[in-house]
Amino acid sequence: MARELNVETFRPLADRLRPASLDEFVGQAHLLAPGKPLRRLLEGRSLHSMILWGPPGTGKTTLARLVAKTCDAEFIALSAVMAGVKDVRAAVEQAQQLRRDAGRRTVLFLDEVHRFNKAQQDAFLPYVEDGTLNFIGATTENPSFEINGALLSRARVYVLRSLTLDDVSQVLRRALAREYADGEARVTAEDEALATLARAADGDARRALNLLEVAADLAQAGDGVLGETIAAEVSAGGYRRFDKKGEQFYDQISALHKSVRGTDPDAALYWLCRMLDGGCDPRYVARRVIRMASEDIGNADPRALQLALQAAEAYERLGSPEGELALAQAVVFMACAAKSNAVYVAYNAAMADAQQRGTLDVPMHLRNAPTRLMKGLGYGKDYRYAHDEPEAIAAGEKYFPDDMEPARYYEPVPRGLEIRIAEALERVRSRQK
Repeated sequence: MARELNVETFRPLADRLRPASLDEFVGQAHLLAPGKPLRRLLEGRSLHSMILWGPPGTGKTTLARLVAKTCDAEFIALSAVMAGVKDVRAAVEQAQQLRRDAGRRTVLFLDEVHRFNKAQQDAFLPYVEDGTLNFIGATTENPSFEINGALLSRARVYVLRSLTLDDVSQVLRRALAREYADGEARVTAEDEALATLARAADGDARRALNLLEVAADLAQAGDGVLGETIAAEVSAGGYRRFDKKGEQFYDQISALHKSVRGTDPDAALYWLCRMLDGGCDPRYVARRVIRMASEDIGNADPRALQLALQAAEAYERLGSPEGELALAQAVVFMACAAKSNAVYVAYNAAMADAQQRGTLDVPMHLRNAPTRLMKGLGYGKDYRYAHDEPEAIAAGEKYFPDDMEPARYYEPVPRGLEIRIAEALERVRSRQK
């Protein structure tokens, strides 16, 4: 039989079980274990402004509340999704009154702080500076990109990590002991069922408790046992963190690119699947794969560029999911191919010269002369047609601007086809000397 409903019941399980002390907080041992930096500061009741940066469900809001409670400070919570500068000013007035009347400090917690624009973030600065507010911002986005420099300089950034499977399992077992241990709400859970819920949560304690709450309701409607069948049912569909424009996105495409560069086809395939599974546009992956072919393989194996282009075309013709296999084929081929960044390095060096040396004239003998006037001015004069020279090499001919010493940008690597290219270039350069 289901338990009797009351006001407390309508609060989500994750909110009802929010830790009341640092000792109850699960995870983030790198910050809160005995002797760790944030733990030492809080035990000394030292309060300072901070940014809590981490994935959803890792305890940012809870930690902010515990900071205020441990330091005996007033806690004011706002969400950047709904709040504005007017709400900030009201919080400032409240903090000033508390400071004046009771000598009490105030923690202003702003969830989703990255949603405030620069002007809104600037509204905090004078009051953080004079100690009226101890500001705590929570964000899932990289503060380097989303928080303005003036606010960052006044707040310390603490990075929260995804919870481990053991952490999430601990949260689930504690919830069972507190909420479902006896009475009409009693639920017993099989170990494998809890493990299924923990894996489905993907390091997110809030999601784990939400899954448990649904699973417990189903168990109560039956025999009170939360088994693997129920756990699999509520966990169906899976959940992987991925943001199409933010930190997760750029971290994962970086991992894919570096796995290809590092000749690890298995890791490259894993990151490709992570991105596709997370909802990344396969066309974006296809464009990056084409880039990899030129940047990291180049002339060591020119087939890589051809295969990358063919994979992109195959995806356009087939769409998802069939076309994604062509992308996988290209990624695996390039991860296994001989590597060379010689063209990439040469291009960057040549571009630097082009940008820094000004508008150097094209030598007269290299200019085209389609008209009689241009021929009369000396355009194309004394040009040597390479195909008329021995071995098609105009020995001693100069192709750089007259005011620039010849430079050597392209240095083939001793891998793949570039071994043969290097040999051919050496013969040409020997003749040029």
